[in-house]
Amino acid sequence: MTSPSAQVSHGRMSLVTRTVLLVSAIAAIAAIVAGLASYPLVRSAAEQQTRADLVRLADLTQAALDRGDTGRRDQPLPRRLIAALQAEQITGYVVVPGGAAPPGLSEAQVTDLLSGASISATGETPTGPILIEGRPLLFGGAVVLEQPLTVVGVQTIDAVRRLVAGLVVGLLIAVPIGYWAARRLIRPLRAARDAANQMAAGSRDVTLVPEGPVEIADIAVSLNHLNSALVVSEGRQREFLLSVSHELRTPLTAVKGYAEALADGVIDGEEVARTGATVALEAARLDRLVTDLLDLARLGAVDFHIDPVEVDLVELGRDAGEVWQARAEREGVVARLELPDTPLIVQTDPMRVRQIIDNLAENALRVSPPDSVMVLAIRALSGDAVVEVRDSGPGLSDEDRAVAFEPGALHERYRGVRPVGTGLGLALVGRLASGLGGRAEVGAADEGGARFTVYLPAAGHPNSSLAS
Repeated sequence: MTSPSAQVSHGRMSLVTRTVLLVSAIAAIAAIVAGLASYPLVRSAAEQQTRADLVRLADLTQAALDRGDTGRRDQPLPRRLIAALQAEQITGYVVVPGGAAPPGLSEAQVTDLLSGASISATGETPTGPILIEGRPLLFGGAVVLEQPLTVVGVQTIDAVRRLVAGLVVGLLIAVPIGYWAARRLIRPLRAARDAANQMAAGSRDVTLVPEGPVEIADIAVSLNHLNSALVVSEGRQREFLLSVSHELRTPLTAVKGYAEALADGVIDGEEVARTGATVALEAARLDRLVTDLLDLARLGAVDFHIDPVEVDLVELGRDAGEVWQARAEREGVVARLELPDTPLIVQTDPMRVRQIIDNLAENALRVSPPDSVMVLAIRALSGDAVVEVRDSGPGLSDEDRAVAFEPGALHERYRGVRPVGTGLGLALVGRLASGLGGRAEVGAADEGGARFTVYLPAAGHPNSSLAS
């Protein structure tokens, strides 16, 4: 069977390939941009250099003609100077009064030359643009040197070609370096991928060593934290399932035992009615556990049902208080109500609010010793409606408060130490409060025990994403 990572990677380009291609593309773009940007600069520099060379050769030609170095009419210039002029594709002209003007030279420029002025200009000929340098001679004429601008273009292309060649060499060096760097970069990423796959397969003894750049090392640290959180979460889930299984098995065992006794005829007469009452009581307890489990599961679903209507929390608290005062009296606990004198109207689901009160009251009564106090308070505070239950039991530590609304967390800590339930009640309170658009908090009560406070919005509707 193909693994999920293999299915995802199929048809996708690896990070190494992407990095090498990116480095290559950057180097190629750099070469192109550098070539385009440097071309006018190189051409300008080549033109200036060509002009400087032409000026130097014009001065040398003028001096050679004025001195008559060779002493030969058929070769008035030294051979080395002639070779230099030919190498640079320079054509020379001697201008005399009444003679024809060289190509590209205007009559005005010829006049200036014959009058003893030097000229440095550009001109146009049928074969293209040229550079012109003219110098007057001592015997009354002038010498003109002309060089085609194509020479500048050739020099420019040669310079750009050398620049591009250097950039290509840099590209050839950058590609293996990019490949090596990408391989080193993805090594910790591959380790993180393998660790994540092991965690997905159920392994919890995975530990990554943070390495590589800071961002990649952070991934390893986060995966280690995730693995630790999964270990804690799965441990809580196991303990929670064990505790729920135990709580479910107790009433089931009683129902099964009494049912078998009734079926076998072991119980008869007056004991039948008492046995039936016991079975009914255990069945009701079992039904409460199953209902809590279903509500806890549904609170995470989109179809969790909330019916918001206008509710007087004072009246709702008074009705709940009468029930719990009677139950607390049977346990030897004093249940006290703290209710405002005026109605407190909110838009909420009364059944869910009563469910919150009942779970908090049952939790408080469970841990309250005889002759202690349990308080149900309802009040308005800063735009919120507050439902609060306090007790004078053993209370909760700071560590307990941090996990008080997590399913089974307190049950796991205090099983066998103090009276505990399944751990479902407080989890339901926290999620119901959130579903009604409010929040639940836990703290220390003035009575010495724990204080559970639920804040409900005094106006508006519960969270519409949970309402059906």
